[in-house]
Amino acid sequence: MGFAAALLLSWGVVGEARATELSPACRTRGQPINESGFITLGGIKQWVTVEGHDCANPVVLIVHGGPGNPNTPFAHALFGEWAKDFTVVQWDQRGSGKTYGANKPAEDEALTLQRLTADGVEMARYATHRFGKRKVIIMGGSWGSALAVNIAMAEPDLFSAYVGTAQLVNYQLDMAASYAKTLGLARAAGDTESIGKLEGLGAPPWTNPRAFGILRRITRKYEALATDAPPKGWFTFGPGYDTPAYEADYTAGEDYSFLNFVGLAGDGMGPKIDLRRLGTAFAMPVYMLQGEADLVTPSEVSKAYFDDLTAPKKVFVPLARTGHDPNQTMIDAQLAALEQVRGEAMAKDRP
Repeated sequence: MGFAAALLLSWGVVGEARATELSPACRTRGQPINESGFITLGGIKQWVTVEGHDCANPVVLIVHGGPGNPNTPFAHALFGEWAKDFTVVQWDQRGSGKTYGANKPAEDEALTLQRLTADGVEMARYATHRFGKRKVIIMGGSWGSALAVNIAMAEPDLFSAYVGTAQLVNYQLDMAASYAKTLGLARAAGDTESIGKLEGLGAPPWTNPRAFGILRRITRKYEALATDAPPKGWFTFGPGYDTPAYEADYTAGEDYSFLNFVGLAGDGMGPKIDLRRLGTAFAMPVYMLQGEADLVTPSEVSKAYFDDLTAPKKVFVPLARTGHDPNQTMIDAQLAALEQVRGEAMAKDRP
């Protein structure tokens, strides 16, 4: 049996009745924490996984992207090394992965940023109670970065730091910059096929729900030319997730969440995102990591937002040979940022 399989089988189940009880692993110093299961958030069962070597370490709550693309099937491959210094908590958002499978919504049931934000606040509060912390570090990328900022702004006292990657700031500004940069690259390359598709869409804003996907496929093509690819095997479903039933739920949840993101007429969650409306004063340190080759949330939009922020501490880190999607440079930079806040977080977390 491989290490990942053995680890998965050893995980306990997070029970609803014990939602606010201290984890048994936190009652003795130096005990590993390995839990997976459903807890109740926002009135429905939502899937949570936890991995860490010692409960004394700070908790990192990872808010996944997509929407509809949970990290949990790949969690150990991507973040397993972090467990030495952090308790890594991940959850499948409403409409995603195992949470979608346990709560299949009606086709006309709307997914809203407000509901997901409330779920995230509950998730963070659960983590503080379960692992004996005053605060947790919140980290998000892409869609997860916009949701994580909403969560952090809703209940700032729950968070010791925010770490954002591929920061989605303002959907309309991000899409306009993405479209212009990608079209410029296609024209420079004489790529008539991509030029035709992009000119056919026209510049955003869009009402066609397929527009974002068409642009995204072309951005991936050009990002691949300017970035280092992730290691092979990173995004292979791990043990417990490599079943036809789970893969079907993952795909269905991805489709449902994405449609709610773009909207049938450009009126979904995404087009309404403008983080400046939440205010620009953060109560916690802010670390923003940005791929220099990111064509989806271009650096100039993220950096302008970052420059407007006030925070106890703020750090902007450009990532060479990195685009919108994770690669080794991005994962290493995220861990480096977390290590920078670790000492302060541990001091604040002591009861």
